[in-house]
Amino acid sequence: MEAETQKVVIIDDEPTTLLLLESAVESLADVVTVSQSVNAFSIVKAQQPDLVILDISMPVLSGFEVCKQLKACPSTASIPVIFVTSHSDSDNEHSALSLGAIDFISKPIDVEMCRMRVKNHLTLQSQKALLKKVNQELEAEKKQLAITLKSIADGVISINAAGDITFINPVAQRLTGYSAEDAAGRPIDEIMNLRDASSHEPLLNPALYALEVKRPVAMSYNATLVSRHKQIFRVEDSASPIIDEEGNINGAVMVFQDVSEAVEMAVKMTHLTNHDQLTGLPNRVLLHDRVVQAIARSFTSRQSIALLLIDIDNFKYLNDSLGHQIGDFVISVIAKRLSDTLGQNATLARVGGDEFACLLSDIGSGYSADSIAMACLQAGRKPIEIDDKAHQLSLSIGISLYPQDAVNAEEMMRHADSAMYRSKSKGKDTFSFFSKDLQHAMHHRVEMEIKLRQAIENNSLAIYLQPKYDFNNKEITGAESLVRIVEENGNVIGPDEFIPLAEETGLIHQLGRQVLQKSCEFIARCNNEHQDVKVAVNVAAKQLANPGFADEVAEIIRSTGIEASSLELEVTESALMHDFEQTRDILIALTSLGITIALDDFGTGYSSLSYLRQFPLHVLKIDRSFVIDMDKEQQAHDIVTAIVHLALSLGLTIVAEGIETQSHFNSLKALGCHLGQGYFMCRPLAMNDFFIQFISNEEVV
Repeated sequence: MEAETQKVVIIDDEPTTLLLLESAVESLADVVTVSQSVNAFSIVKAQQPDLVILDISMPVLSGFEVCKQLKACPSTASIPVIFVTSHSDSDNEHSALSLGAIDFISKPIDVEMCRMRVKNHLTLQSQKALLKKVNQELEAEKKQLAITLKSIADGVISINAAGDITFINPVAQRLTGYSAEDAAGRPIDEIMNLRDASSHEPLLNPALYALEVKRPVAMSYNATLVSRHKQIFRVEDSASPIIDEEGNINGAVMVFQDVSEAVEMAVKMTHLTNHDQLTGLPNRVLLHDRVVQAIARSFTSRQSIALLLIDIDNFKYLNDSLGHQIGDFVISVIAKRLSDTLGQNATLARVGGDEFACLLSDIGSGYSADSIAMACLQAGRKPIEIDDKAHQLSLSIGISLYPQDAVNAEEMMRHADSAMYRSKSKGKDTFSFFSKDLQHAMHHRVEMEIKLRQAIENNSLAIYLQPKYDFNNKEITGAESLVRIVEENGNVIGPDEFIPLAEETGLIHQLGRQVLQKSCEFIARCNNEHQDVKVAVNVAAKQLANPGFADEVAEIIRSTGIEASSLELEVTESALMHDFEQTRDILIALTSLGITIALDDFGTGYSSLSYLRQFPLHVLKIDRSFVIDMDKEQQAHDIVTAIVHLALSLGLTIVAEGIETQSHFNSLKALGCHLGQGYFMCRPLAMNDFFIQFISNEEVV
């Protein structure tokens, strides 16, 4: 960094002298000249030069008077002044020096001599400024260090080589109970009363130990500091010797902190990690640990253990309708009842939102698990008073036994979960043991998931197409896309076996995208044969819940090069009701592309007509459960009639599905249905078969 250019103000009323002085000084500093003494003070004050060269003999104001002005003003008083004079008597010199002059330049001007004098004084000024800056920086550093030591959140104590305290900061004063005045000069082990947290035995002070071993040391683990006022703090940190440049040890410094809150928080966190916050019961983590321990003991003692998984029936409905606060209250009540029922002989844990687990160790047989399960069911049946209204609840329980049906803790949990769902399917308010049938069902489920994943990963999902017929001319107007899994042996697996599993595992998104991709590729294949075909693709509720679904569909349409009007998406009532606003926005985005939206399985859901009117729907499908009974039951016929009239009034195209007889066909045609599909006209066909039969022969209208 370059040095800042210095500045000199020259004040003289003689132009010649002013010019000489300027020529002598200009190579050393920036020069400002003043020819009228009355202006001198204001110019110097404004310029703040490093040096003033001032002529004594000037009209109006003499150099002495100007000097007095400068020295009287705080902002100019420290600026050094060199007088220029033709006088050499001692009186003038005395007057000049008394006013604060630092040197003289005699007339006539010796330019070289003048330059040397000015240069020396400018050098002095530069060194003076540098020294001032260094002192200011040192002072600032000293203040900052003092502020840091006082402000630091840790306690800091320094000692001399004899072990006596030379410094103690405010935090250390607070923790020890001694002020800086009381602590100064006293041995550190008198001020810091360190003891072991468990045994309460005295501990060697780390600062004294650092002096002894001549290296940094850490504080003893589990240390406590007992203050002057008998307060106890958990403390930790380290100490280091203070070594000067010659390698001599002059003392030591110790930095420590109060970790009492951290230790207390760690204890709380350990509890929170292993316990449920709402009920205080052990959570899934702690339960797993206790099951593992119980299995280890059982392996030695050869005693069975039981794991009961307990679920509150219909809790989601209660929680959603009455609010989460009421839901938490119900969970707390059930937890208390189960705890009272089980007593101290079992581990009760909360393992989910409305799920509890009970571990029974060292049971003699499955019968003791029976009695415990019965007692838990009885406790769950007692009404719960909420806002002066009695709410009747029940429990579903699944039981797994070790070693009868499980080999480890994870398997016990899975088996108890399967047994609990069997209790749900049996009507709830009961208990079930895990069985071989359940195990078979689990194995079947695992195998089905593997097949599904492989089909998705290999892009081998098979698409079958069920034609849609026009009731008036019996011609095909399109088809519904149906997904199948075809095994290597040719066995075809229907969607009922794997769609629920896909939804449960989250694979429905990949499955749905693959079905949509293949369906759009088929449309493109038909278009290449100069045939237009409209294909309807089913959309799962979870797909529709994805905010990016419309963009995903648009990308598939773009990549396959088809017209959006060739695609119809079928959605169910329940899917529409999942998130009303988001679903409506997605459907609007889809229809803006030109896609047709069909409402599938109408009448089997729970939506209201006022809601349905707010969705951009084009097609309404009558569910096969109504169609199949309409010739045998008047109620089913009336329902179909009402649905047809409703759809016609809303201007919707009507598609009846599940047509299996000529009578079905004739009745639906008479009611005014537009399109129909079912085994009566044609069973679903593999994609290639559909193409050969209906596209290559140019029978599509």
